[in-house]
Amino acid sequence: MSALTVLYALLFYAAAATLVVGVAWKCWVYARTPQPLKIPIPPAPTTRRGVALRMLLEVTLFKSLFRSNKWIWLFGWMFHVALLAVLLRHLRYFTEPVWAWVALIQPLGLYAGFAMLAALLGLWARRFLVDRVRYISSPSDHLMLALLAAIAASGLAMKYLAHTDIVALKAFFLGLMAFHWHELPADPALLVHLALVATLMIVFPVSKLLHAPGVFFSPSLNQVDDARERRHTAGWSARGG
Repeated sequence: MSALTVLYALLFYAAAATLVVGVAWKCWVYARTPQPLKIPIPPAPTTRRGVALRMLLEVTLFKSLFRSNKWIWLFGWMFHVALLAVLLRHLRYFTEPVWAWVALIQPLGLYAGFAMLAALLGLWARRFLVDRVRYISSPSDHLMLALLAAIAASGLAMKYLAHTDIVALKAFFLGLMAFHWHELPADPALLVHLALVATLMIVFPVSKLLHAPGVFFSPSLNQVDDARERRHTAGWSARGG
């Protein structure tokens, strides 16, 4: 077993543990944070079923963003949909045999890689070209976009510029899940791509990308607009009274 294979195996174990534990911890903190006020964004639903529908529309269609800014919505929605397609396409490296529907979406996932990169470049350009957005953009905003764009670009490079042994790559990841390691191909483009993916997994729990699970804990979206019908009390205020 090469030192490179051992290094990347340990790296992905550490990255996966950081991602799972970090996101779980953040979600636990969000769930325990008191919501002292009723602050749903109007017009807000007055029933739990309405809240669930509203959240579904926000998560799948970015409804409020669509109403706010059509261009940002276009790039943002395109990126997230393309990212989902790319992730589903990559399931072929973690399943044996490959599920039929995963094999069916392989061409779609490939084109989604181009859409993902284009959307990221559009979102990144916005942070340079729009004055008010450039003013509030921090270095971490640019670094996250650069990291995601580099992952997309390196993935496409492996497909069109520097091919790698995908059979050996799949054996490597199946071996990681079974704790029975196999040799990792030493192709530079692949090593760069995997290092970037591992970096994203590690920084995800402490970055703004955590809005993915965090949206479900947003009081402006998950609260029922029933302030007139029932009194709202946060946990700490109820115990104090």
